[in-house]
Amino acid sequence: MTKTVVRVGVGSCGIAAGARPVFDRLSTVLAHQEDVALKPVGCVGLCFHEPLVEIERDGQRWLYGEMDADGAEQVVRDFLSTGVAPSEHLVYSTVAEAPENDMLGKQVRVVLRNCGIINPEKIEEYIARDGYKALEKAVHAMAPEQVIAVVTESGLRGRGGAGFPTGLKWKFAREAKGDFKYVVCNADEGDPGAFMDRSVLEGDPHTVIEGMVLCAYAVGASQGVVYCRAEYPLAIKHLNLALEQARERGYLGKNILGTNFSFDIYVKEGAGAFVCGEETALMASIEGKRGMPRPRPPFPAQSGVFAKPTNINNVETFANVPWILVHGAEAFNRYGIGKSRGTKVFALAGKIVKGGLVEVPMGMPLREVIFGVGGGIPDGKAFKAVQMGGPSGGCIPASLLDTPVDYESINATGAIMGSGGMVVMDEATCVVDVAKFFLSFTQRESCGKCPFCRIGTKRMLEILTRISEGQGRPDDVDLLLEMSVQIKDGSLCGLGQTAPNPVLTTAKYFREEYEAHIRDHKCPAKVCSALIHYTIDAETCIGCTKCARACPVKAISGALKTPHVIDDSMCVRCGLCLKSCPVKAISVE
Repeated sequence: MTKTVVRVGVGSCGIAAGARPVFDRLSTVLAHQEDVALKPVGCVGLCFHEPLVEIERDGQRWLYGEMDADGAEQVVRDFLSTGVAPSEHLVYSTVAEAPENDMLGKQVRVVLRNCGIINPEKIEEYIARDGYKALEKAVHAMAPEQVIAVVTESGLRGRGGAGFPTGLKWKFAREAKGDFKYVVCNADEGDPGAFMDRSVLEGDPHTVIEGMVLCAYAVGASQGVVYCRAEYPLAIKHLNLALEQARERGYLGKNILGTNFSFDIYVKEGAGAFVCGEETALMASIEGKRGMPRPRPPFPAQSGVFAKPTNINNVETFANVPWILVHGAEAFNRYGIGKSRGTKVFALAGKIVKGGLVEVPMGMPLREVIFGVGGGIPDGKAFKAVQMGGPSGGCIPASLLDTPVDYESINATGAIMGSGGMVVMDEATCVVDVAKFFLSFTQRESCGKCPFCRIGTKRMLEILTRISEGQGRPDDVDLLLEMSVQIKDGSLCGLGQTAPNPVLTTAKYFREEYEAHIRDHKCPAKVCSALIHYTIDAETCIGCTKCARACPVKAISGALKTPHVIDDSMCVRCGLCLKSCPVKAISVE
């Protein structure tokens, strides 16, 4: 009997969109269908189509988007009764035309290979897709040095931001003197707009665990720690369950797979401090201390957690390793360009049609990622810039859209790869406002240890604020640039050293927009409330009174069926009048 598989995406994005009632309904509908398996799965990546329901039979797949409980029930019932997949709400298929076939077809899934496919709460499903095969191969047929050699040959670089060669990092930890070593997974994903690590831990926690165990075998570690922010409850739940299952199967704990190799992992929940994404601050937090960076050297490989040799990689880095060990270094470095090999996971957010999670080969041009994969900019607006690397990154303008996505090319723009967040901006985005947003984030998240970071970012934020309020001074941009250099040079950790990047890149590529705020007291994007004014065109206004009723401060007056007027002195620039006008009589100047 051919078994039909029905999958429902119940990662955080799916749950937020209403996937739980969909899953519950299908659980009831399919309760007595022995030839149908209903599976809760993680994020497929098509977050803009959530809730998602997939049907699979005989290796053929049909994925449906924007599902509610009624719609999901109807799709499944129709398929089971007729054997024909309905076309309505179909967003992807391996055998039929669907709108997102091209989007997924441009991707190469290594890290995300199991996300949206397996039930993350069942180790059996991970094992069925080559799970723990790499570990069995390593501990039974490879020396630790051979494992490091394969990772080195693959060209895998750390996916947490800096892009340091993973094999070399492991080699340093292997050579470090000490009878007790740690392997730490940095899952403290804190960049605004980034959700790569969360999605992997929710949808395929075993691949991260296996990657950590392989690392431990290679470097000679005895203890592992996953440092994950407490704001990821589902990821933590799935991770702890996966750890328990791995121990039961002999993949963790004493004498792993019958060898003399022993290693275990526990989860450390972080309190959400952005600075703890920096590895030395993270280690301090693991030790029960305040999360503050410390000088290097010594580096973690020599003196890390509790002064023991420690290797730290992030979620995505570890998730690549099992695939590399199974398929070989050549299979991995087949993708990519130059010194950037393999694939990269990105979280597409902001002003983009197809926001969600994507995995593309290194070297793909930004233009292809944003327009070919991400579907471009909504509402026919023009692309303005993309922020890469979060608050530590920078803005890349439209003139550099053909920049390939690799570490060196992205760094050359003034941005950084970061962990993989891409926040897309359109023509209606104000770069001064963007710089102010990211700097306010880093200023708030500064641990306060370094005066340049603690005080300098505050003073820069004050300057940006007065520029956005129309009180900018002629030398403010040059002052911002001067302070940026001082903060970068005077800060201890990566947070302080990169905090000025959003200001540096926006001032470099959009200086004229800063000057318009200062010289002309205008916000070209019409975003900064102190620099804009709302007016009503008397000839277009029909006197419907909708704008007056929408105004929270009663700044709009006028009789029914007569042109209305806005009192600029009372207006708070909330924009509600603009949204409420049915004839577009209100404009922003």
